[in-house]
Amino acid sequence: MGSLSDALPALHYPMARRDYSVVDDYHGVLVSDPYRWLENPDSEETKAFVEAQAALTDSVLAECGERKRLGEQMKKFFDHPQYQTPFKQNGKYFYFHNSGLQAQSILYVQSDLDSEAEVLLDPNERSGDGKVDLSSVSISQDGKYLAYGLSWSGSDWITIKVMRMADKMPEPDTISWVKFSNISWTPDGKGFFYARYPTPKGGGNVDPGTETDINLNHHLCYHFLGTDQSEDVLCWKDPENPTYMFDTFVSEDGKYVTLDISEGCDPVNKLYYCDLSTLSGGLRVLKGSKDMLPFVKLVDNFEARYDVVANNDTEFTFLTNKESPRYKLVRVDLNKPEIWSDVLPEDQNDVLESAYAVNGNQLIVCYLSDVKYILQIRDLKTGQLLHNLPIDIGTVTGISGKRKDTEIFIGFTSFFTPGIIYKCNLSSEAPEMKVFREVSVPGFNHDDFHVEQVFVSSKDGTKIPMFIVSRKDIILDGSHPTLLYGYGGFETSMTPIFSVGRIVLARNLGFVFCIVNIRGGGEYGGEWHKSGSLSKKQNCFDDFIAASEFLISNGYTNSGRLCIEGGSNGGLLIAACINQRPDLFGCAIAQVGVMDMLRFHKFTIGHAWTSDYGCSDKKDEFQWLFKYSPLHNVKRPWEKSSDSSSQYPPTMLLTADHDDRVVPLHSLKLLATMQYILCTSLENSPQKNPIIARIDRKAGHGDGRPSPKTIYNDADQYGFAAKMMGVSWKD
Repeated sequence: MGSLSDALPALHYPMARRDYSVVDDYHGVLVSDPYRWLENPDSEETKAFVEAQAALTDSVLAECGERKRLGEQMKKFFDHPQYQTPFKQNGKYFYFHNSGLQAQSILYVQSDLDSEAEVLLDPNERSGDGKVDLSSVSISQDGKYLAYGLSWSGSDWITIKVMRMADKMPEPDTISWVKFSNISWTPDGKGFFYARYPTPKGGGNVDPGTETDINLNHHLCYHFLGTDQSEDVLCWKDPENPTYMFDTFVSEDGKYVTLDISEGCDPVNKLYYCDLSTLSGGLRVLKGSKDMLPFVKLVDNFEARYDVVANNDTEFTFLTNKESPRYKLVRVDLNKPEIWSDVLPEDQNDVLESAYAVNGNQLIVCYLSDVKYILQIRDLKTGQLLHNLPIDIGTVTGISGKRKDTEIFIGFTSFFTPGIIYKCNLSSEAPEMKVFREVSVPGFNHDDFHVEQVFVSSKDGTKIPMFIVSRKDIILDGSHPTLLYGYGGFETSMTPIFSVGRIVLARNLGFVFCIVNIRGGGEYGGEWHKSGSLSKKQNCFDDFIAASEFLISNGYTNSGRLCIEGGSNGGLLIAACINQRPDLFGCAIAQVGVMDMLRFHKFTIGHAWTSDYGCSDKKDEFQWLFKYSPLHNVKRPWEKSSDSSSQYPPTMLLTADHDDRVVPLHSLKLLATMQYILCTSLENSPQKNPIIARIDRKAGHGDGRPSPKTIYNDADQYGFAAKMMGVSWKD
């Protein structure tokens, strides 16, 4: 693609020290790591580097003329009510609601669906800048207490607090250093299970979310209301396997607690259970004892995933991928653990995404068919189909209901639908999905837009689905600015959702925006996932490049007007693709990406990702990681091209100072490397397109981001893309 050197004043990149003494030996291959010092977020040198890069980025963004109008329009469109799917507990209804521009959503409660809702908990009162997020809530079965998790500045760490429901008064309970945990009450309402890590080095002096220490030795604990955390019961630990993570589920009948043990992000787990009724004296007998909860091992290997759907006393129904990569439902009696039977066999084409037991002996199941949702009501005992529930092309965002409930709630969104919540009465002979709440965005007319799904041939001939959203009046003349988004990892499916930022791009800047469902995701089940992971990760990049070439060859856009975007594992995707095909793109936005594939497992929860990526500690896995690791594959494109002006596209890396999932060092080291190799190491470098980073403050990986930060983030990155690709405003 051509140079955009005239789009901006000449950039003066900060000089970053290169330490040539840091060299690692990977199975006989010597690999230099000159920016290892950037792995220390607290050093003065790192802080100075970050400040200098922030100043550079501010100077570039000041030249992006459409950025302000984008922010104003996004703020206008963002100012619409948002609701999450309501849930019922002890006869009352609870839901999260944001009136529009509130920093964080508020938890409301209603005594019934016709009564006036009242605020139960408002996290915005905890912080003036909206940095406190209400990340999890759990209500005791008797409805007396609310346990809730608070996180600060987007960190994965949460602190659990407790509120008395009757008068909304706080209890003294405070549970710290909790991460990757739900909150599971026991039926007596005396306390709850949770999982935590040991207190980080530095203890109370640590700003949660800024540390990079590896997360090891997860512990499952039980907290009794009204006691100090130091008195909590240790229910399970496994010091011989420090990377194991634990989660619990208390059965709806309150009799059993199950223990889910996982080691990485692969959809496999061990599954143990404990019959709480057999504990003479209850959990208090473990206080002061070295004994842990007497779990019985039902599944003691990592061959498959097992999620509890329901139980009738000792008879349990599970969602599993055991010998079924598209998932199925199975049943086992705990008294006969050797006998398993299929309740709902694996479908030959569609992926069984979820199943919920409702209305006594019924199931609501959710399938994914060519990245489109199918909802059904089935019989819990036999799996027999009872009813189909019609749903548009979009995403089921939540299903709420219990076995004792005859009504269920279903949340839905799509490219053109901000949010609909359906209510379905299962006691009727022909259940219908009736609109309970529907949100509209003033000024947005979905009739102006069109969505189609296409299937792109990848390098090896595999058909890759892609959604393309555009204005209805589009002419395929190859001129349109286009945004292509991908992810491709961890068996996560990318399905249609409403995005204010992308709608504004399409409406006011004439963008086409696309979601491509590359391999590595879960759109077609376990085989689709495995074909884009470990030694086959290159398939993800090939799929994404093929989708880019399709958009160009079919007249949607050209290489100078194709912007690519991805976050987290998708940030890795974007960085790898610009290394492999820098000529193909007009702009690249890589958000919170995993960029150092040789050392990612050494920081916070990175060790869990080796299930998808592999680990450089193993020789064979090092070889495939080294081939595509973004940090280690930055090359000068003009040195391998006949075009001496060939260069990388304008690139923005995004990270945040409290991202303790993909820690900032990934983006910082890649930024320093790209700027050095492409820009500062040469006089009169052909690289005129900017290489910059947007480094957010008091923010994390993305979860719990306050509404204003979301707007500013989108306005900055899309304003940058518009400037770099020469796109102007259309009223």
